[in-house]
Amino acid sequence: MMRISRLAELTRPPSGFGLFNLGFRPFYLLAALLACAGMVLWLAQLAGHAAPAGPVAGVHWHGHEMVFGFAVAVLTGFLFTAARNWTGLPTPSGLALGAIAALWIAGRVALLMVPEPWAGFVDVAFLPVVAIALWLPLQRARNRNRLFVGLLLLLAAANVVFHLAVAGIVAVSPSVPTRFGLYLVVTIVTIMGGRVIPSFTANAIPGARIRKSPALDRAAIGSSIIALACIVVGAPDVLTGVLCGIAAMLHFMRVWNWNPASTRSAPILWILHLSYAWIPVGLALHALTALGLPIPVMLADHALAVGGVGGVIIGMITRTARGHSGLPLQVGKFEIAAYVLVHVAAALRVLLPIAWPAGYPVALQAAGLCWSTAFALYLWVYAPFLVRPRLDGRPG
Repeated sequence: MMRISRLAELTRPPSGFGLFNLGFRPFYLLAALLACAGMVLWLAQLAGHAAPAGPVAGVHWHGHEMVFGFAVAVLTGFLFTAARNWTGLPTPSGLALGAIAALWIAGRVALLMVPEPWAGFVDVAFLPVVAIALWLPLQRARNRNRLFVGLLLLLAAANVVFHLAVAGIVAVSPSVPTRFGLYLVVTIVTIMGGRVIPSFTANAIPGARIRKSPALDRAAIGSSIIALACIVVGAPDVLTGVLCGIAAMLHFMRVWNWNPASTRSAPILWILHLSYAWIPVGLALHALTALGLPIPVMLADHALAVGGVGGVIIGMITRTARGHSGLPLQVGKFEIAAYVLVHVAAALRVLLPIAWPAGYPVALQAAGLCWSTAFALYLWVYAPFLVRPRLDGRPG
């Protein structure tokens, strides 16, 4: 009885306000809100229950917000939090962090209510501010992770091109910079995934047989960068197909080396392994598409986006939120349900239309509902901990 009371005490949100104590707190909360509410709005637009709002057409708004809204918010929260650990130096907190979060919110509102080019001015300001805030501690510490500042600036450039395309200033479809942004996020996932997934697994499961191969890591990441670049620039189909196939094989070998079977009884780990496995699936689908099979490119992109990026995100924002809130690194039934729902969403969005093309509208709506429910569950469990100080009283 005393053990149960003690556990309840350890998992009860403390009093006080801690939303702006560390970067993951506001940005994980905001990302989950957008993932949930933004998907509901998109589904309502598809069903004809809501008219597209703002200067960006419905499908382009959806793609932009999932990449430059949702994924970028998670990256910001993760990198602000990780950079403090990497360098031992402070990253934005308090009023500064609140102002950066407010700028992200302003970008989301502007895309729904403000005409171009003003919406673009508000939205594109966010990533350069984040890049500068991240650069300062990393540069001062001469930390190797300054690479991520460059990737954030590439994302910022893609966002600029997106708004120029929407405004008709550049002759390119807005889907092109959105796809480029997605592939940048996938690249970041392959870099960070190779660092944290095997280390989390080895730390939690002493008997896990994890094989490390820096050469394979470099080959997998490099091959997928080249393959995805070929898709963006419209390289010859045969070249794109072969390169995507090679990249898929290398990433599959990479995740296999991390011994995913050892995590079957640890949901907080298997979610990361299973999600990473969608990256070679997406690359393989791109290879098949380029080589002439009748598989829409958007299905391959959604394998990367929903299964790969979305799955890794739901896994990371539970694990890192627990670790930095002083919670035990064990998840309960609501988190497990969220994990399953994200992967059901990926299967419905990607695999069902391949097996049953006529069912595409049903698959789209069902996948969206699974996705939004998953992040609603995250909010239900984690919002009380994100807005309050750490359970153990430590800063952060």
